[in-house]
Amino acid sequence: MKDARVTIADLKAMKARGERFAMLTAYDYATARLLDEAGIPALLVGDSFGMVVLGYDTTLPVTLDDMLHHVKAVVRGTKRALVVADMPFLTYQVSVEEALRNAGKLIQEGGAQAVKVEGGADVVPTVRRLTSAGIPVMGHLGLTPQSVHQFGGFKVQARTLEAIEQLIADAKTLAEAGAFAVVLECIPAPVAKVVTKSLSIPTIGIGAGPDCDAQVQVIHDLLHLIPGPLPKHAKAYANVGEMIQQAVAQYAADVASGTFPTEQESFRLPKGVTPDDVAALGAAAGGED
Repeated sequence: MKDARVTIADLKAMKARGERFAMLTAYDYATARLLDEAGIPALLVGDSFGMVVLGYDTTLPVTLDDMLHHVKAVVRGTKRALVVADMPFLTYQVSVEEALRNAGKLIQEGGAQAVKVEGGADVVPTVRRLTSAGIPVMGHLGLTPQSVHQFGGFKVQARTLEAIEQLIADAKTLAEAGAFAVVLECIPAPVAKVVTKSLSIPTIGIGAGPDCDAQVQVIHDLLHLIPGPLPKHAKAYANVGEMIQQAVAQYAADVASGTFPTEQESFRLPKGVTPDDVAALGAAAGGED
């Protein structure tokens, strides 16, 4: 069916056919609706909204309640796209059972169809438990933003042979544990190519070169909504931030000059009521003062 919701099986089938697909972040109803109607098959409600929407320096302050709020909005804006919800920092690291409860909320209360967790071998027991409970899980390797302090900043990962070997092993382990896809963030392109060829599940790149099965970008980067330089891995397909600033400046100028609103943006009196009637009411009110 044309409007049927995309499933994890659909994404796996796209990988098997060699059909690449695009994924984008979405954090609100309006954006989700636009992306869904544009045909984007998968949307990520990333904890990156902590930075691009809420203004934090990292994703770490994002809470489960924050995530639920945004996931619900995105789900309401979609009919077809698979909606994946990030699990925020410390919602899945404390214990496997707590991770299950929190992931369950994102699915049951938030309406997401899948969750995403960061990490390799350390999160494998969690991935196994969630998938055994019927919760689809997307993995995330390479630059995992929730580990920013451990990495010493947002830096390219897998920079040594040992680290590359570990990342490849982690990717295979995540797939074996039941992950339906894995995000590869900010790693050398040749490494991502090897991982992609070694897995039967889709790889989704962000700063991982052209050989991944899919690509994901932050919508604010794609549209250049926030002024300033973009990350190296991002490409602005439109400068919407500049367009917004120009539109707002024109609006302010029109208000100041009196050219907005016009009659076209104004409402008329109902039938049987004339401007003189209203003026008389105004005069009477003024007389009482």
